[in-house]
Amino acid sequence: MAALFGSRVRRLRLAAGLTQAQLGLLTHVVSSRITQIERLSGARPTLPLARALDAALCADELLVELWPHVYRETFPDWSRKFMEYAERAVVVREYSAHLVPGLLQTEAYARAVLRVGRTLSSAEQLEERVAARMERQKRLAAPDRPELCVVLDEAVIRRAVGGSAVMREQLDRLLIAAAEDRITVQVLPFDQGEHDVMGGSLTLLTMPDGSVNAYTEGAHYGQLVEEPDEVTRFTLSYDRLRAAALPPLMSLDMIRSVRGDDHRGAQVPSRSERRRLAQEQLQQSGGRQLRGGGRRPPGSRPRP
Repeated sequence: MAALFGSRVRRLRLAAGLTQAQLGLLTHVVSSRITQIERLSGARPTLPLARALDAALCADELLVELWPHVYRETFPDWSRKFMEYAERAVVVREYSAHLVPGLLQTEAYARAVLRVGRTLSSAEQLEERVAARMERQKRLAAPDRPELCVVLDEAVIRRAVGGSAVMREQLDRLLIAAAEDRITVQVLPFDQGEHDVMGGSLTLLTMPDGSVNAYTEGAHYGQLVEEPDEVTRFTLSYDRLRAAALPPLMSLDMIRSVRGDDHRGAQVPSRSERRRLAQEQLQQSGGRQLRGGGRRPPGSRPRP
């Protein structure tokens, strides 16, 4: 894909009657950078550079549309396949043990997370990865946006990634997202104890044909699971986690409480009460009903 991108740049540049130096001036890079892209002899183009080249060469978004494929080429085969599935999924169900999922991250939060990656080699690569993550979020605003169901471990909302200001902005983003159609956010409280997805995160992707793929991820590894029996086991694990988590309204109360630094303000119902509420949730159908499901615990009031 990088070779295809380079050949397209060269063809468009020659058609426009530009030298590499002239194109470099138009896109604010040195001419050797254009040579590297055309000959695939250096670092791959960043998203901002792809946009600049597209505009300078009047490519009508061709180069911008090619760029995600160039970016994914730097990842292992299984990771690229997961990204491709994620772009086509009609339902995305996630359990996250440590971090806010990428689809709901703010730019500042994403930068803080990606900055500590073991494979990060430069500041340019960091900005490239942040830009790619922000670009993927655009699908949530598209007409064919998927249904997104997220279960966050309580640690996710309490760990101040990037500092207190960045984390407050991120919690605000979660509250705003949870109010949107086709997005559900739940919190799995600490007192729920052990479960069979501890130590990592789980994503289930439902494709347009109804098939489901699972993706598990730890700090430094990931695994795409396509074998039906294994996917079924992961699906059951996710269903149990979602049933054990706080109902959506209570989850938002907890997020607001942490956002306001009031760690005692969110009243977490007892396990027996949660089991009753979970049974009510499982009997309901559709994300819209689930979002409104569950009563608040006694004495709890919505926060502004």
